[in-house]
Amino acid sequence: MLMVGMAGQWAGTLVISTPPFLIPYLHLSQGVSLVSAGALASAPAVGTMLTLVAWGLVVDRYGERRAMLAGLSLVTLGAIGTTTTSSLGALSLWFFLCGVGVASTNAASGRLVVGWFPAQRRGLAMGIRQTALPLGVGSAALIIPNTVAGAGLRAACVVVAAVSLLATLAALLIVDPPRPPRPTPGAEARAANPYRQDAVLLRIHLASALLVIPQYAVWTFLLLWLVDVHDWSVAAASILVGATHALSAAGRIVAGWWSDRLGSRLRPLRWIAVAATLVMVVLGVAQSSPVGIVVAVVATVVTVSDNGLAFTAVAERAGAFWSGRAFGLQNTGQYLTAAAVPPLLGVVVTHAGYGWAFGGVAVFAAVAVALVPREEAAPMTAGQPR
Repeated sequence: MLMVGMAGQWAGTLVISTPPFLIPYLHLSQGVSLVSAGALASAPAVGTMLTLVAWGLVVDRYGERRAMLAGLSLVTLGAIGTTTTSSLGALSLWFFLCGVGVASTNAASGRLVVGWFPAQRRGLAMGIRQTALPLGVGSAALIIPNTVAGAGLRAACVVVAAVSLLATLAALLIVDPPRPPRPTPGAEARAANPYRQDAVLLRIHLASALLVIPQYAVWTFLLLWLVDVHDWSVAAASILVGATHALSAAGRIVAGWWSDRLGSRLRPLRWIAVAATLVMVVLGVAQSSPVGIVVAVVATVVTVSDNGLAFTAVAERAGAFWSGRAFGLQNTGQYLTAAAVPPLLGVVVTHAGYGWAFGGVAVFAAVAVALVPREEAAPMTAGQPR
């Protein structure tokens, strides 16, 4: 179940990561402005953001298998649609549809992990599951720019559609995890609403949304920065970007294992937020020097390591009948900020340069440090989250 959930998440991430890796082709070869190319890059994130809570409700009500099958079918439909056009507007609409479908995998694959793994192994399992995101981005970094350069835009979209179809077929293997009996309607069920108990979940949501900003700043502009500032070829830059995302995947596994050993999700989450603040400041200062390339690799690893910790903390706090919606709210905040990063930082890069774009986002990571709750999000007990 972990591998099938990862496959769906990886494929979906590859699809919605395709537009950012079209930016060098669109901007340098086709003369499209960074703002317009950034808007295309944001299209799938907007589609995901608008439907995450709805998909979370579907998962809570109908189970992981049905939600993931329906969502990946939409991703496949949208990916096939991208092969039929080269218009920027039409591509944006099709990638928007892909984003809508990918939203299902965020909640469903996370629930598979939470449902099938006990608490003492859940952090590591969620860390492994979360590697699907950097691996998906890394795969897109390797595949998309080189396929576009060698065979054109349509060929890259065909590859994306094929990956989506295979992931949809793999989702047929999903078996929903067991759940405790559903509580009766009325006062007892309403009392189970974790958002009425305290502000812990909301603080995790807000901190996670802010930590996405440095993550997407590096994800979106690393390839273009290597080509534009350091005069790397697209092929060489894509190899480095792909390698950094493989390292990022390892970072998420280590962070999950670390949280299991500590018996805490929130302490390592706070420390990673501190590290993200520092590394983005250094990258902003050193971005034009060769040292900046090494710092960028470190930044890519650090800025994605928090995600699995936050997801596990949210699931353990929300419980079996609210975790789908809690995942939806968690991802909505993340995708809301992620959708804004490419076009807004495109403006900053255009008018102020990469140093201000990279260094400036450290402010958001610093605010996230203060927002991470001090107390543990939920008792780490075996079996289903409470």
